[in-house]
Amino acid sequence: MTLKHKSIYYFIGVLFFAGAVLHAQDRRRIEIEHAPFMSFDEAKPEATILTRGNSKQVHIKHDGIELWCDEAVYYGSQDFIEAYGNVHVKQGDTINMTSKYVEYSGKTQLAFASGSVVLTEPSSKLTTDTLYFDRVKQQAFYRSFGKVVRDTTGTITSTRGRYYMNSKKYRFVNNVKLVNPEYVIESDQLDFYSLSGYAFLFGPTTITSETSVIYCERGFYNTQDDTGYFVKKSKINYDERIVEGDSIYFDRGKSFASASNNITITDTLNSTIVKAHYAEVFRAKDSVFMTKRALAITVQENDSIFVHSDTLMVTGKPEHRITRAYYNAKIFKSDLSGKADSIHMNQKTGLTQLINLDRNVTKDPFYKVKHPILWNFENQITGDSIHLISNPKTETLDSLKVFDNAFIISKDSLGAGYNQISGKKLFGLFENNALSTIDIIKNAESIYYLRNDENELVGIDKSKSGSIKIWVSGNAIDELRKFNQIGGKTHPESDFKDNEKILKGFQWRNSERPISVEDLFKDDPPLELPIIQGLKAYSPQEEFFDPTLLKRIENAQPKPSENTKLNKEKPKNKAARTLPNKFKRNRKQLKKPLK
Repeated sequence: MTLKHKSIYYFIGVLFFAGAVLHAQDRRRIEIEHAPFMSFDEAKPEATILTRGNSKQVHIKHDGIELWCDEAVYYGSQDFIEAYGNVHVKQGDTINMTSKYVEYSGKTQLAFASGSVVLTEPSSKLTTDTLYFDRVKQQAFYRSFGKVVRDTTGTITSTRGRYYMNSKKYRFVNNVKLVNPEYVIESDQLDFYSLSGYAFLFGPTTITSETSVIYCERGFYNTQDDTGYFVKKSKINYDERIVEGDSIYFDRGKSFASASNNITITDTLNSTIVKAHYAEVFRAKDSVFMTKRALAITVQENDSIFVHSDTLMVTGKPEHRITRAYYNAKIFKSDLSGKADSIHMNQKTGLTQLINLDRNVTKDPFYKVKHPILWNFENQITGDSIHLISNPKTETLDSLKVFDNAFIISKDSLGAGYNQISGKKLFGLFENNALSTIDIIKNAESIYYLRNDENELVGIDKSKSGSIKIWVSGNAIDELRKFNQIGGKTHPESDFKDNEKILKGFQWRNSERPISVEDLFKDDPPLELPIIQGLKAYSPQEEFFDPTLLKRIENAQPKPSENTKLNKEKPKNKAARTLPNKFKRNRKQLKKPLK
């Protein structure tokens, strides 16, 4: 090309540049703020090539956005620019983006960046290989892996992601992973607000740390103060315990969690399960507080033990775990059941205590004391307090102790009467979970219906003695010995008056006896569970390349009337001819659904 031709091209370029600048504001066209060198390529007759100088890059503006690069190709008729080399895009005082390459349309205000893309806003930095930036929606989108770094949170990576600039919100989709020094979150979708540090979780999600693993399928996590709220199949696994519930609140700093509705806490080390509809877990104190139909289950190979009360507390390390049930506490297993104001179970010693409280606060003289009670097969046992001792290794009952006002009653097998023994204390031994021997200590009294081998009633024995020892087999008395007996004799049934057929303190309470697990709840008031609220259900995200955006791209393409010559003449380099229309050429790909 001759010097004369170069001068003509340069003069045309200057005129074109000047016209673009003069009319840019009115037409909202791309403005060339600074371009040290301008040139043309015969293969791209509709384009102007802008090149940086030694000290300054090419500088371009458009409607509140600025772009710097080493070289740019500007298609004036399409108001479209390609930027190469050390590209820097800035929007206002908050959004900065750097990359190796950028395409930008002044008509659609859609930008495409590739090559080591870094988008920075005040609270985070997004890194990806390719990024779409829609200035009309004020959204940025990637679909081939991206990473967001936030100082106080750590890093978040995903296959696809979107940044909503107005709300300072990221939406991460597919293979989402948030890595923090204290924990790792893995999810199907995570919505993250960069200013507040709030994260909303959708789909199967796990939060893993050194001390616990949390699972949910919908939840919220505050990355600033390490608190979370989880719903839908939520579960926490820590220290050999698994906490499940319809909703769970979690505070990592306080090692605290609370749960509501359909709660199950499984102690895998001690083979215990606790159920309720409200629970609080204090990990540092190794304690669990539960209420609303609270039920503790000690799982045994042959026969599990069920304990129910208004409130349950499970405290202590696994080897020293203690279960406290209080207010209307009940215990049930197939061969033994009981009831008391409170039940205290020590996992290590195998001691179970049944205790009643003095509720006669007004000193009512007609108040009737209710003692804790046990039923073992056909025997009803009461006293001021009852201790059951079991063997933790063999999971079998070992012995029984009743302190003060001990009373044992069993219904006569064939008649309407009751066998009764009372005394100061009662000690019993179990064999195969059934009482085998019973010792009544001090102030012993007894009424016993005597029958022969044909089960015929031969008399009713009533006596007092210092103590009584009884041998039992098959739930029937084999032998009864009285020590230091004071009076007493065997009466024919016809001579035995009704008022003499019961001992002082007699109360037959068989109607209170639970005969199934369901019976443990029969005295409870109606249960009303709260409605779990606070988190919206998952809704599929809207498409980034929606019909509105695709229509904008379509409308931005040059019409035949805009440049008849370009439509008639085919350039030698077809790729160069179609290069400004990259968004149009990718329309089929952009329309693919985003899963």
